[in-house]
Amino acid sequence: MHVIDSHTGGMPTRVILDGSPDLGSGPLCVRAETLSRAHSEFCDSVLLEPRGQPGMVAALLVEPVDPECVTGVIYFDADAVLGMCGHGTIGLAVTLAHLGRIDVGTHKIETPAGIVTVELHDANTVSVTNIESRRIHHAVSVEVKGHGSFTGDLAYGGNWFFICDAPIEVSTGNIAALTELSSAIREACVQNGVCGPDGEAVDHVILRGASPNASSFSRNFVLCPDNEYDRSPCGTGSSGFVACLAASGQLAEGTEIVLESVIGSAYTLSYRNGPTGGVIPRITGQAYVMAEAKLLFATQDPFKAGIT
Repeated sequence: MHVIDSHTGGMPTRVILDGSPDLGSGPLCVRAETLSRAHSEFCDSVLLEPRGQPGMVAALLVEPVDPECVTGVIYFDADAVLGMCGHGTIGLAVTLAHLGRIDVGTHKIETPAGIVTVELHDANTVSVTNIESRRIHHAVSVEVKGHGSFTGDLAYGGNWFFICDAPIEVSTGNIAALTELSSAIREACVQNGVCGPDGEAVDHVILRGASPNASSFSRNFVLCPDNEYDRSPCGTGSSGFVACLAASGQLAEGTEIVLESVIGSAYTLSYRNGPTGGVIPRITGQAYVMAEAKLLFATQDPFKAGIT
């Protein structure tokens, strides 16, 4: 299997160029469901140790339905197939440029959540125009076992996020505590029916905090479905975050802000109003190619499918 690894703000992306299972040729949302339902061992083998690393997201290249798109892509982490991935899309664009498949300019990429646009500014800098994002519920309170009550917003930015204030400092010294709390909040959301309009479960949690940098709007901790924290500020999470700010009148259309991750990496964000009442976020970040490799899967390897 031919792969190229990159990182976006410290968050790794593994682009899979070949060696994947046959998912058919239907809509990407259907192919993503097939990947999730029938090929979990394949996903594990790519991302779990010993081949993978914690936090890594895979970007499986597939044929797009829309011929105007340079590629189709299905993202997945060690726990779930994702509708969209912001940091992965930035990493994918930089990887496609590394391969000579795209040049500086604007390109369309098809995802299960919809078509997104990437603008490649240079070898490492990319702006992603995401799908329409929105705040679904405002000021929802959940009782979290062992932690008390938390009030936050439910938002959609390509994945489903519960966003609330962090009760402790968002810093690298608190990653373990922030992870444990975010996991408990997500479980409480699921148990209490805090979900999307069609029952979509909360799969990510954002704990927002103050940044030590005056130029940044906030520093956020983001928990992903595999219980790993996002080393980047999280593109789909930042989209949902901006949608909440817009809905509350805290951010005007076209105004740029900087959002940071728990490790201090940053995205620049703005939005324009969407056609159905949400917002169209624009996320700018940087990615760097780290490795190009061929993954081998020996039949006799006891950990061929990853360490589960």
